[in-house]
Amino acid sequence: MSSANELFPKIGQVADKTTKDDSAEAEVEEKVVDEIDSLCMKCFEQGKTRMLLTSIPYFKEVVVMSFRCEHCGWSNNEIQSAGMIRPEGTLYTAKIRDRADLNRQIVRSSNCEIVIPELDLTLPPTERGQLTTVEGLLRDIITDLSGDQPLRKVQDEDTYTKVEALLTKMWGMLGDSPDAEDNDVEDAQTAGTSEKKDIPVQPFTLKLDDPSGNSFIEFLGSMSDPKWNLRTYPRTFEQNVQLGLVAREEEGGEKGAGEEQVNGEVTKDEVLTFPGKCSSCGHNINTYMKRVDIPYFKEILIMSTNCDTCGYRDNEVKSGSAISPEGKRIILKVEDVEDLSRDILKSETAGLEIPEIDLVLAHGTLGGRFTTLEGILNQVYEELNEKVFAGDSAETEDKRSFEKFLEDLKSTITCEKPFTVILDDPLANSYIQSLYAPDPDPGMTIETYPRTWEQNEELGLNDIKVEGYEEDEAAERAAEKEAQEQEKKEPNTVQS
Repeated sequence: MSSANELFPKIGQVADKTTKDDSAEAEVEEKVVDEIDSLCMKCFEQGKTRMLLTSIPYFKEVVVMSFRCEHCGWSNNEIQSAGMIRPEGTLYTAKIRDRADLNRQIVRSSNCEIVIPELDLTLPPTERGQLTTVEGLLRDIITDLSGDQPLRKVQDEDTYTKVEALLTKMWGMLGDSPDAEDNDVEDAQTAGTSEKKDIPVQPFTLKLDDPSGNSFIEFLGSMSDPKWNLRTYPRTFEQNVQLGLVAREEEGGEKGAGEEQVNGEVTKDEVLTFPGKCSSCGHNINTYMKRVDIPYFKEILIMSTNCDTCGYRDNEVKSGSAISPEGKRIILKVEDVEDLSRDILKSETAGLEIPEIDLVLAHGTLGGRFTTLEGILNQVYEELNEKVFAGDSAETEDKRSFEKFLEDLKSTITCEKPFTVILDDPLANSYIQSLYAPDPDPGMTIETYPRTWEQNEELGLNDIKVEGYEEDEAAERAAEKEAQEQEKKEPNTVQS
């Protein structure tokens, strides 16, 4: 680990080292940037490639390369990952709302796809990586699109009009005037932002989707930044093929282990297997189902799906017992990080509350979940973060209130201060792990309560009859038979 830190110093340490004086004594020391003679592909003369090995905090080790030819003036820069490909892909989402957000640094690998939903703009993966800022990325896009505009105006006026409308929107995102800086984009890139800090920018969303996990967008302050979010996901089979991790294989006609049918009662030690197709990569997979008795709770059915090819995973939990005559409310006092690792079973009928941050999830929100307390809080944050900036016409005060709410929600995920979780389930099919079972848990309170008529009506329990339904069915059949006989007699009466 120490050798890795020496080889890849932090980018802040490198910046401090470059600000030292250029005395003769400093020249003797090891150079911060390595220089290599390289062939210029424009004029085929010798140029210089400068390489910097550094590490970005909260991200990974990277190699930054810059080439310049003194003969023809050609320059180029790119960035490459010096670490391993991550086991999962990453999706970074940043809400750009003011000029400070335009200064967020971006590390874009050659496998990264960039999406700006407000523009319906998607930048596919490139042949080389890039180290820039949000503003620099937008100006690069503007430069590329503006280069062929005069030609489009002559050959394809319809495309020219659409691209011009797109450029106008992008200039609005930068807070600049396209008329004033259309012909001098390079000067605009080097211009200071102090003169334009009061000019409003048009809000937008920036997404970096990288199956290799080697891209990054800077957060402001800390990882609790409400306008920044990171989500990991399992790669699909096609993405693994594109990254060169697996070879495309022909699917054979091998039979799955679940094709053999076994008759008889399902025991608690038996695992049932159902063959099927993976919804992500299409390979043959098996879904496993097992009856499980949760200690001090009840019997449940666990269904699990795991694809060894692309890494897709899914699990679902259903109650295996009768409907409880009463509802259940579980109140948990979360004091430290250890409480976040408690298992939690949230059924499809359960509601979740955290009074300290005014979080209230209605019954049925998020569906059924079997995870940890930290996992379900992360899922709540992802769901709400997608909707917080959906309406740009919303009042500024409302947006600030929602941003403050997201900050408080992230603080609960890291357990910066104690909070309370209330899990309310009218069917009593939800569960939070007790660390002291079978003894009472001092941090958890379990209450039972009778369901109201409205709750039974919403759950469809008022129309369920489990006793005496045979007599009702016989009476219903008799009434139906009598009605049919009456219909047969009515035509004869009309004829007479």
